[in-house]
Amino acid sequence: MKAQRIAAWLAAVVLGVSGCSASGDDAAVVTVLGPWTQDEQTAFLRVLDGFTRETGITVRYQGTRAQNQVLRGDLQQGTPPDVAVLSNPAELARYARSGELKPLDDVLGTEAAEAFSPQWLKLQQLGGTVGYAVAVKADLKSIVWYSPKTFAGPAPSTWDELVALSRRLAAAGQPPWCLGMGAPPNSGFPGTDWIEDILLHRAGPAAYRGWAAGRLPWTDPAVRDAWQRWGELVLAPGAVRGGSTAALLTTFSDAGKALFTAPPGCALEHLGSFAIGGYEHAGRPDRDFRFFPFPGAAGGPSEVSADLAGMFRDTPAARRLMAYLAGERGQRIWPSGGTTFSVHRRLLGQDVYGSDVTRRIAATLAGGTGLCFDASDLMPSAMTSAFYQAVLEYLAHPDRLDALLEQLERVRLGLPREQWLDLPC
Repeated sequence: MKAQRIAAWLAAVVLGVSGCSASGDDAAVVTVLGPWTQDEQTAFLRVLDGFTRETGITVRYQGTRAQNQVLRGDLQQGTPPDVAVLSNPAELARYARSGELKPLDDVLGTEAAEAFSPQWLKLQQLGGTVGYAVAVKADLKSIVWYSPKTFAGPAPSTWDELVALSRRLAAAGQPPWCLGMGAPPNSGFPGTDWIEDILLHRAGPAAYRGWAAGRLPWTDPAVRDAWQRWGELVLAPGAVRGGSTAALLTTFSDAGKALFTAPPGCALEHLGSFAIGGYEHAGRPDRDFRFFPFPGAAGGPSEVSADLAGMFRDTPAARRLMAYLAGERGQRIWPSGGTTFSVHRRLLGQDVYGSDVTRRIAATLAGGTGLCFDASDLMPSAMTSAFYQAVLEYLAHPDRLDALLEQLERVRLGLPREQWLDLPC
């Protein structure tokens, strides 16, 4: 009997140690799925390293450009990451409706309300009243880049002035526009940014919001006008070196390199603030590259995008990471490299941003007024994919615009109303 009691006691001890070990592993490790690879991954790992130093919790990061597809597969298999970072709020909202994305109000507490503007808070609530996401980093899209060595100004403030500038450069033998559509698996997105910016600043925020929310048809004259205006600008003779064929074959990250060649291969590039990451290999902000607001954006609405972190497994480690990503210490690390921007208001006025270029961008983003979120990122994934593809087809066959818009309209009509996200703009 005594031997049996000892054996039972030993078994209990073994099971207890095993249980503590498993619980400890769960608490000490958090898994993260994100879109960043190569240099961006290295930069984000600095953020995660800061979290590990502060908490002792290990982070296992998986970076992939196909994070939406990977996350769907993981969820179907019942093995989601603890935290995933997506750029599509509509996709996150779908996971919130299904219960797969966990609410964050009791995770973040009151700090989020103090750190983020009401407009960013609304985005992070995914159109509802409960917080589900944290903007890990953001980008300003309503800007046009240039090198002071090639373009001395003055900056155009209206669409007609931008067209006139483009024509003057082309007539002088200088291709005005850097343009590249390649971005697997999202090739075409630089073109959607163009159309979104044109629509926002020609038709206004109300029309833009209705279109992004799936209420304004693709065949509406305001939408058609945005496509036509873009085509008139970038498809004009001499507007892009090599024409539309070159734009289709060039990756977006390579297109801007021509700003810095001798002689310059292009003079202007319409691309989000993330472009700085590529430009800094060729020069320094303020001295070698600057930007002017997209016509209509100065003092008006600006298009923005963001990478949003959501919690898919409610564990103590995941909670601590989400709080860290939303907090001042976590938000500070990545922007300190000079190529990434936070929407955390307390970082403004600190020594985070080291140039006039980056400070101007950060102030617009963190200010959080008059910001309109990237429309293609708000749309359901099926609509977004169709939009990307239509941009590529339009550059190859601009005479097919009406047919392309009708195809996009059929996609819109085929999507359930609950898949669309309506956010203030």
